[in-house]
Amino acid sequence: MAAERAKKVERRTRPAPALETRPGRGLPDPDPVIHERLRLRILSTLAVQPDLTFNDLKAVLGATDGNLSVHARRLEEAGYLDCTKEFAGRVPRTRYKITPAGRRALERYLEQMENLIRAARGTG
Repeated sequence: MAAERAKKVERRTRPAPALETRPGRGLPDPDPVIHERLRLRILSTLAVQPDLTFNDLKAVLGATDGNLSVHARRLEEAGYLDCTKEFAGRVPRTRYKITPAGRRALERYLEQMENLIRAARGTG
């Protein structure tokens, strides 16, 4: 019984296999900064609505304060987001904007995903 449980734990903790590519048709790895689900959603949302407050972005994404804050900071460190802090009266307000580098990175990422889909369907 303990051995079965150990195998289940091992299976759950084993990393997912890397995508293999066919010779001559290698596909580049996606940008790991964008590939995380919430970060992709943040960039995609800001690509459509280029200037949102923290609270507006949080509401659109259904994210928690901490989760949004951590992922937005990672995008900011990568140069994909601009974060400005201001005050509306005495209330602090954080605003996010996608940067030109962020828009280019998102476009590259989407192109990579389209190429991957074409390759998986055998139409690429």
